[in-house]
Amino acid sequence: MTKRIVVLGVGNILNRDEGAGVQALKELEKILPAGLKPKVELVDGGVLGMDLLPYVERATHLLVLDAADFQGRPGEIREFPGGALKTFFSGKISWHQLGFQEVLEVARVRGHYPGQVHLIGVQPGDMEVGLGLSEALELSVKDMARRALDILKNWLEDTDHAG
Repeated sequence: MTKRIVVLGVGNILNRDEGAGVQALKELEKILPAGLKPKVELVDGGVLGMDLLPYVERATHLLVLDAADFQGRPGEIREFPGGALKTFFSGKISWHQLGFQEVLEVARVRGHYPGQVHLIGVQPGDMEVGLGLSEALELSVKDMARRALDILKNWLEDTDHAG
């Protein structure tokens, strides 16, 4: 089976730190080596909710970048691989996350859940209406992008050895 790796940056860029996933995706795009770009699909998922279902269902490997309220300090990054996503979604912080949780569940029910799912989340500090990230998250989105690149390289290495 051909591997299809999708990276989704989700969040609302109009609510400051809630847009961290989209900003991290933009940072990833800057540092993604040219040789890897054809092997990875980068998707600005914004707040698209169920419109993201086709991306999720055709992915074999899904990496999600998002703001996550895990009661950490603003800018703190945590990862939620596979089954740990249930923990993340049990404390939703915004409407887009409710929509994305539903996307994952619909994909599961329809039998098209990706074999690998990983979320990199950052604790938001400022969720007020406004553009741009808070100072606490400026460096964090760069760290999220670097970590995402590490995960992608591992997945691609596994893919290369499996194929």
